[in-house]
Amino acid sequence: MSQPMTAEQIVRYVVAEAVWAPSVNNTQPWRFTPDGDRICLHGDQERRLTVADPDGRELMISCGAALFNVRLALRSLGYIPATSVLPEPGQPMLVAQVSWPGHADMNEFERRLFSHIRTRRTHRGAFDPAPLPPDLIAALRGGAAREGTTLRIVADDGRRAALAAAVQTAEHELERNGERLRELARWTPAPGSACRDGVPATSYPARAEHTEPYFPGRDFARGHGWGLPPLSPATSFRAAGVAGLLTTAADRPVDWVSTGQALQRILLTASASGAAVALHSQPLELPWLREFIRTQLSDDGYPHLVLRFGMVTQAAVSVRRDPGEVLFMPGGGHVGAGAD
Repeated sequence: MSQPMTAEQIVRYVVAEAVWAPSVNNTQPWRFTPDGDRICLHGDQERRLTVADPDGRELMISCGAALFNVRLALRSLGYIPATSVLPEPGQPMLVAQVSWPGHADMNEFERRLFSHIRTRRTHRGAFDPAPLPPDLIAALRGGAAREGTTLRIVADDGRRAALAAAVQTAEHELERNGERLRELARWTPAPGSACRDGVPATSYPARAEHTEPYFPGRDFARGHGWGLPPLSPATSFRAAGVAGLLTTAADRPVDWVSTGQALQRILLTASASGAAVALHSQPLELPWLREFIRTQLSDDGYPHLVLRFGMVTQAAVSVRRDPGEVLFMPGGGHVGAGAD
């Protein structure tokens, strides 16, 4: 019979899974510290996008996604996580504290989600015309609701076109903003870079895939021609997919963390069903466009992300920092690269 894991071993195991969460521009803006029989998740202000994300909303969404991975990793060990979000008003970057007081076997659905933590990839492009698996959208909406958010499917052609136009407008505006372009350049390394953060050229297409309506992705290559070659001929039909908005009833930091947890639940659920998800945050980074989406397309819910769902063969390769770089022991020293 194997010996039970120590608290330190549990924390290291959990952090190794948590770092595979998605984050805005793959900034990975998180730090972890052990505190007895619990783990603390902190936001890393040095990795906040100061131009695109002045309020830290996208940073908190990113940390919320990592928090969902923490919970799921604990479930994979047979623990029941107990989570306290933003527990200290005087420490706004202490995103959550998670302990593991109870035991219960992982169920089959949780097992499927956990198996996709490291293989899930954000899609950046168009989709195949194949339909989504039956009942997937209902499952995604139910998962979002479990985390205190709402996934609103934008099915009406007019509203879908308006949402696509908002993404197009935002991308056009952002491409004209020198400060934003310089900030984006910091997080888009050239091909062959040894960087373990940012958006590598192995994770986005070299050529924009136009759909009707057109939801453009960020121009990570910035005119350099970097990126993956197309998976299919340019003349084949490519779909925009099912469009949606991830929203909350309020717009506080706790709602941003909930959005991140819902996002990761959605992404893993889709991946476990063989589907892919594309994310667009550009129009939510411009206050006037975000307000337009809130009042005209979100039924006054506060929008945080535009999502598109579809079927596609993925070839993207992402990168993550070593868990030892983000795990800090009491006293402030990090564990170090290559830690077991």
